[in-house]
Amino acid sequence: MEVTVLGGGVIGLSVALVAARAGYSVSVSDHGSPHAGSRVAGGMLAPLTEAWPGEEAVVAQGVEALAMWPEFAASIGVELFTAGTLAVGTSPGDLTDLRHAGQLLTSREIRAFEPSLGPAVRGGVHTNDLAVDNRALLSALRKACGEAGVRSDVDGKIKVIAAGAWSAGLHPALRDVVRPVKGEILRLTHRPGALPPPRHTIRALVQGRAVYLVPRTDGVVVGATQYEAGFDTDVTVAGVRDLLRDAEVVLPGLAEYALTETAVGFRAGSPDNVPVVRVLEPGVIAATGHHRNGLLLAPHTAREVLRLLREGGTS
Repeated sequence: MEVTVLGGGVIGLSVALVAARAGYSVSVSDHGSPHAGSRVAGGMLAPLTEAWPGEEAVVAQGVEALAMWPEFAASIGVELFTAGTLAVGTSPGDLTDLRHAGQLLTSREIRAFEPSLGPAVRGGVHTNDLAVDNRALLSALRKACGEAGVRSDVDGKIKVIAAGAWSAGLHPALRDVVRPVKGEILRLTHRPGALPPPRHTIRALVQGRAVYLVPRTDGVVVGATQYEAGFDTDVTVAGVRDLLRDAEVVLPGLAEYALTETAVGFRAGSPDNVPVVRVLEPGVIAATGHHRNGLLLAPHTAREVLRLLREGGTS
């Protein structure tokens, strides 16, 4: 049975890889975009610190997916950042909002994990969330897919729609379900003499505004704004200003880094932020709508799509 995956991001490639390793003949069709969510993502694998109120179903899937990641990463030869996440706040209200993530630590206790945190940080939570370099992950998945025999642009009997924010244009059932959610993200590169990048992923609330800082070997990824703006590809002055301002409050040493990339990516939103992973019609499966959790849920979604394929892709 020939399976064609429409979309070559982390979700699409993970589905293709898992299906090929299970014995299916698989191809991937991808038109590519510099604004695809997988390419622009921060790389956090963080079901608890990424959770928003009312997203219990997504959190449950995320916790399952996080447990799958060490084996999944090892199977494709990609390295995980395992130091964990610090969820920190700069005001009493911020700290109240962080209680859902775990036991609150004092300012002194949180600095034992990351001494370079700024003086405005009043406390936070340490979790065992993971992170991954999103671009290294994409490269590893492409390589693994090639080794598993995945081909390009073959018209298979079964289609898996995994085109992220662009999925809505590929099937009428997704037209009013999946939408683009714009996000701006920055890459900061370490310069000689500057403090080294943090060891931990840092998710911060700065007077109620969310910002995250994800370490890379050569710097930090800072993100991310969130707008309902369709496929607007412009990086705005306000977006860059706000991210840099709040990032510097959390880690003042970032002022000495170089700003080497600004980018816009599009998350695939759904009405309730729960991924759309189901049969749309006989021979057509959706694997989209992952919003902020595309990387985290990739192995979980791939497993679910494999189950649907084994059921014939018809129910």
